Amino acid sequence: MQITTRTVPPRTAWALEQSGVHPLLARLFAARGIRSPDDLDDSLARLLPPASLQGVTDAAKLLADAIGNRQRLCVVADYDCDGATACAVALHGLRLLGALPANTSYVVPDRAVHGYGLTPAIVDLAIEQRPDVLITVDNGIASLAGVAHARERGLKVLVTDHHLPALDEHSQVTLPDADVIVNPNQPGCAFESKSLAGVGVMFYVLLALRAELRERGAFAADQQPRLDALLDLVALGTVADVVRLDANNRRLVAQGLKRIRQGKMHAGVAALFQAAGRDPARASTFDFGFALGPRINAAGRLADMTLGIECLLTDDPARAGELAQTLDGINRERREVEAGMKEQAEHLLETLLAQTENPDEPPPAVALYDPEFHEGVVGIVASRLKDRLHRPTFVFAMGQDGLIKGSGRSIAGFHLRDALDLVSKRHPGVLKKFGGHAMAAGCTLAEEDFDTFDQAFQAVAQEWLQPEHLARQVLTDGPLEAQWFEPELVRTLDREVWGAAFEAPMFSDEVEIVSQRLVGERHLKLQVRHAGALRDAIWFGRSEPIPERGRMAYRLSVDEFQGRSRVQMVVEAVI
Repeated sequence: MQITTRTVPPRTAWALEQSGVHPLLARLFAARGIRSPDDLDDSLARLLPPASLQGVTDAAKLLADAIGNRQRLCVVADYDCDGATACAVALHGLRLLGALPANTSYVVPDRAVHGYGLTPAIVDLAIEQRPDVLITVDNGIASLAGVAHARERGLKVLVTDHHLPALDEHSQVTLPDADVIVNPNQPGCAFESKSLAGVGVMFYVLLALRAELRERGAFAADQQPRLDALLDLVALGTVADVVRLDANNRRLVAQGLKRIRQGKMHAGVAALFQAAGRDPARASTFDFGFALGPRINAAGRLADMTLGIECLLTDDPARAGELAQTLDGINRERREVEAGMKEQAEHLLETLLAQTENPDEPPPAVALYDPEFHEGVVGIVASRLKDRLHRPTFVFAMGQDGLIKGSGRSIAGFHLRDALDLVSKRHPGVLKKFGGHAMAAGCTLAEEDFDTFDQAFQAVAQEWLQPEHLARQVLTDGPLEAQWFEPELVRTLDREVWGAAFEAPMFSDEVEIVSQRLVGERHLKLQVRHAGALRDAIWFGRSEPIPERGRMAYRLSVDEFQGRSRVQMVVEAVI
């Protein structure tokens, strides 16, 4: 393991500080690519224009025609937080823009029964709603059979998605035969932000639809519906999906956070904050990623994502509160299932490592399967094991259709979806279906083909990964001066937009471990000497003792107890 420090362009940091940015924030922003105060402007006016998103104008015309003709619209959602928020944004937005509530509906696949995306079975389920138009959110770009089935049944299909398109046997992009496709990652799309989440894509479709309706005279410019009312949902889905927080995504998230802190949010979002014991007046990206997002995701993992979507759709605070409490309970169950399965997976992993030439050195990639694993939490467990091993990791569980379903997580330098594509070329027929991104992907295969997949996956990793990829690096912002160990400074940091590709601050310093004890059997409570002062620290999930001196990588948090606020160091690594 290595603890490294980000490079800070000194002139940039100085210029930001001179413009009025807090000195510590100026250093953090400069290290993350911010070049001028202009880059920090998070106003809605700075959002990329919708017109540059390929297909969005045609999508607006299709939806405007459908609303004008009072056609029935059915949203086909996905069973994660991005899909749930995208569905809620679609339905709230369409109704704001004139679609009759009676003419708008949705369906969402059951993870265990239907699998992912717009399958023919989901089309048949949607047809029970008697729609004229299907609108996919956060899925559909790889649903060739499902789109074809819908078109055969006489439906119009609008695909809104952000995933990578499917590839044919010659590694050529293959798109579904939809009426319109809106996806920044489709060939030929010039939209600058390729990292829009599914909910962001749908929000942009609504922006274009509003412009189209305004052009048709549906309302005057000064009387148009306010779509910024949807930004709490857009922000939640964007952060929860762990997409890159490029400048455009940061603006979307910043605007959503501002609304929530002002008390302007949907009833379901407010109820989720309450269920999680978090204060919306201090809303942060941490709340989205670790409090609200997991509670919505839990419904799709262990129950029915309809619960999550209904929570985000209702305008009744009492109903929202009931649904949020139900989601909270499911999330508690998810944690128990995850903990048990993680223990099983680690035992299986230790057995496999013991059979290798060097048990202390994991293979270049890992794939685990056990018939007892739960399909709903394979992705979470894969993520936990990837973090522990620093290796691309897949975890598989048996599906209800007799095929095993795998979810994978990757490390920098290893494009997971492309790796699956190469496996499928080398071993035709082994992967029944696959898709995803560079850092997360999923696939389906027959149980008897697991060993073939395992060997093929490891072979690709062996070829692609270099020693520098396999060495775990903890990237930090370097030492933190003693003057910044103040609760208000930590709260200032928490108010900023942090996330994937714009990581929250992590510092590193030489420290002396004065005392250490185990709390809750799983966490190491520390007192450390840093810059001559004694400070409290905690290392979550660590039970083994650590050396008396070392270089510590840590984040900052505010520990509030009995009306007192103290800065606490949250340890990420010690070497």
